[in-house]
Amino acid sequence: MDNLPGQDIAPSQRLLLVTGLSGAGKSTALAVLEDLGWETIDNFPVRLLKRLVAMPDEARGPLAIGFDSRTRGFVPADIIALVKDLAARRDIALSFVFLDCAGGELERRFNETRRRHPMAAGRPVMEGIAAERELLEPLRRWAEFMIDTTAMTSNDLQGHIRQLFGPASGDGAMTLTLSSFGFARGMPPLADLVFDMRFLDNPHWVPALRDLTGQDAPVGEHIARDPAFDEAFARIRELLLLLLPRYAAQGKPYVHVAFGCTGGRHRSVYTAERMAEGLRAAGFSPTVRHRNLTSRVADEIERDRR
Repeated sequence: MDNLPGQDIAPSQRLLLVTGLSGAGKSTALAVLEDLGWETIDNFPVRLLKRLVAMPDEARGPLAIGFDSRTRGFVPADIIALVKDLAARRDIALSFVFLDCAGGELERRFNETRRRHPMAAGRPVMEGIAAERELLEPLRRWAEFMIDTTAMTSNDLQGHIRQLFGPASGDGAMTLTLSSFGFARGMPPLADLVFDMRFLDNPHWVPALRDLTGQDAPVGEHIARDPAFDEAFARIRELLLLLLPRYAAQGKPYVHVAFGCTGGRHRSVYTAERMAEGLRAAGFSPTVRHRNLTSRVADEIERDRR
C-alpha cells in the first residue's frame, strides 16, 4: 500500500557523519558511539558512502562515519553535495557533527603526544592547523552539531556525545548488577561497591530459619526486625541513588554492587533483593545474582550423585 501524501516514512538507516580538526577528538567520539551501539568506520572514503548506506528496504543499525583531511578523496564541496543528496532520501536519518578546537590547545595536544600534524608537512604545527582550518571551514559552517572541545577533557567529550546520541533513557547506557555473596568463600573480585551486612542478626542461628534463604519470607521478616536494618538500608539506597547517575555520566558501562554476609545465603540475599526493588522504583533496571545460592545447589546435586 502506498503512503498517502504527507505521510511520514520511518527511516531505515540512522547515519551520523563525524569530522573536524585533527586532534579535536574525532577518535574519542567514534569510540563512545561504538560503546553506544553504533557501527563506526573511521577514515572511510567519502565517495563510497552511497554504496555503504542501507537501501530503502534494508533496515540496519545506526552507522557513524568518521573522516577528515587525511581521508582519500577529501574535497569539502564534493562532500557537502554528496551529503545533501543523502539528506534528501526519506529512508535515511542524517546528522553531521563537526569537532572544533582552538589552535593553541591543538598545538599543545600535538606537542604533548609528539604526533605530526597531517597538514604540517615539515612546517610548524600552527601552520598545519591553520591550513586545515581553512580547508574545513565549509564543513564547519554546514554541520548540524558543532562541538568545541577546547576546554573539554576526554571524559567531558564522552559525556557530551552520550547526551547527544545515546539512548533516550539512561537505562540502556549502563548495566547494573546487584549480587549477594558469602565472605566464607571470598569476596567477588570485580565488584565496584561492596557492603558488609554481617552487622545484622544472623538467621543461621535460628534453627527454623537455617535451611531457608533470604528469598524466603520468614528469613526476610527476621532480618527486617533487626533495629539496625531500616536505617542502614535507607542510607545505602541513598548512597547508590547518588553514585549510580554519576557512574552513568562518566560512561561506566557496567556497575556491580555486592552485598556480603558470612555464608551468603540469608542477610546478603535479602538485602540485595530489597535493594533491587528500591532501585527499580527509582527507575533503574538491576539484575540480581546470588553467588552462594547457586553454589549451594551445585553442591547438593554433587552430593546426590555420590
